[in-house]
Amino acid sequence: MANEASLDTLPPLSGGRLIGATIVLALAVFMNVLDVSIANVSIPTIAGDLAVSASQGTWIITVFAVCNAVTVPISGWLSRRFGQVRLFVFCTLLFTLFSWLCGFASNFELLLTFRGLQGAAAGPMIPISQSLLLACYPREKRGLANGIYGMTAVVGPIAGPILGGWITDHINWSWIFYINVPVGLIVAPACWLLLKDRETPVRREGVDLVGLVLLIIGVGSLQVMLDQGAEKAWFQSDYIITLSVVAAIFLCVLVIWEWTAERPIIDIHLFRDRNFAVGTILLCLGYMVFFGAIVILPLWLQTGMGYTATWAGMATASMGILGVVASPLAGRLSDKVDARYLVTFGFFVFASVSFYNSHANPFITFEQIFLPRLPWGIGTAFFFIPLMAIAFSRLPTSELAGASALLNFLRQLFLGFGTSFATTLWDDRATFHDHRLNSHLTPFDPATHQWLQRLQDQGLSLEQAQRLLANEVSHQALIMSTNDVFYVSGWIFAALMLVVWLAKSTQEESAAATAQAH
Repeated sequence: MANEASLDTLPPLSGGRLIGATIVLALAVFMNVLDVSIANVSIPTIAGDLAVSASQGTWIITVFAVCNAVTVPISGWLSRRFGQVRLFVFCTLLFTLFSWLCGFASNFELLLTFRGLQGAAAGPMIPISQSLLLACYPREKRGLANGIYGMTAVVGPIAGPILGGWITDHINWSWIFYINVPVGLIVAPACWLLLKDRETPVRREGVDLVGLVLLIIGVGSLQVMLDQGAEKAWFQSDYIITLSVVAAIFLCVLVIWEWTAERPIIDIHLFRDRNFAVGTILLCLGYMVFFGAIVILPLWLQTGMGYTATWAGMATASMGILGVVASPLAGRLSDKVDARYLVTFGFFVFASVSFYNSHANPFITFEQIFLPRLPWGIGTAFFFIPLMAIAFSRLPTSELAGASALLNFLRQLFLGFGTSFATTLWDDRATFHDHRLNSHLTPFDPATHQWLQRLQDQGLSLEQAQRLLANEVSHQALIMSTNDVFYVSGWIFAALMLVVWLAKSTQEESAAATAQAH
């Protein structure tokens, strides 16, 4: 590939230009990641203002993730057609425009439309920015570059909930989208000025239209099925059954087509590399569970615990704070230590925190929510950055752009899946616990009778006491369902600790690559 191979011949940057390029590309990644997490704590408010349910409000996250996932795979073709630097600048400007339009949306349908277009514009930004950043550094410092890249991705879950909560409570939720505008207008021209002479050659070539159509229909059907499954009673609905059949057929045909296509939109052959396959699978599954927890926590705090968006954002932010400190360390260690040990440690932290936080009770305080989740940020750094090191450890520079596109496509896809699975599990378990608790609340139950009598003795009518009891049951059910989500997450993280050892040692691969280069 002409444009990707040219990255091998470009000398690394140094001095102020390297610092400037790193800051600009990191800002672009930060803006992109921020826009995913910033909406989490604002979902109940947005849903209320636009007259939809809170579960429907999560479509704001999933439509962004799916549209993003669809355009990520064609970033390779787009970069060959227009050049990586030019494409990155253009997508940044489009992302900025659609962010502005999201803020102006007057109804839920318009917001979803502009949010989807925003996600589509954001799709090529992540893999192209990662490819450009890695090309700015020498090969032996690729771990450091990944650490910087990963740190910006980790900062998003911190800044997003805090900014989103404060803006929603004190200004207006529209401003969670407007804040992208000044950042985008700075990043786009700065990137062009710093990197325009490193533009990759362009060439005209056809796009894999068949693969693109299969991808859009297959992924779209699957995500709609996941989003609306709970509301339609899952497979009791012919609509959901039809979507699942369409998704299965189109995705299976997509895999077969891409395996034999001359210029595939998704280079499935990259999975022949064991480390790329293991790293990608772990990153997708881990990110799915990781992001599901980030979505559920602010929803629970606002709908079940009476938190404002600001305080829910503050509580959620603890899940990423220590990641800012740990990310550079994880990046440096990835160059010196077998990344499998680092990933195992990261998943161990995730599992431990998840199990510990699966014991919430109605009297839990802000400190008891905030402090135990602080180690989550360390787990994020030692999971995200070393897994990228594993995935890319055996790939030549000429394949980095395609590999990054495929990895980020699947990561974004699983982000949407994680949101849908987590909210569905949370809703289902809340309903289960609500029914189970209510089954014990009968006029013949001494404890129930005593509880209602105590409230009536305090001046409440029987109807008011019963209403208060129903609210308490609902509150308890939400706590128990949140505990269930974290408990399941803990076991998944524990299982992933074992899977990472299917990969080969990154230290051996690094030594082999160095010997081959000489």
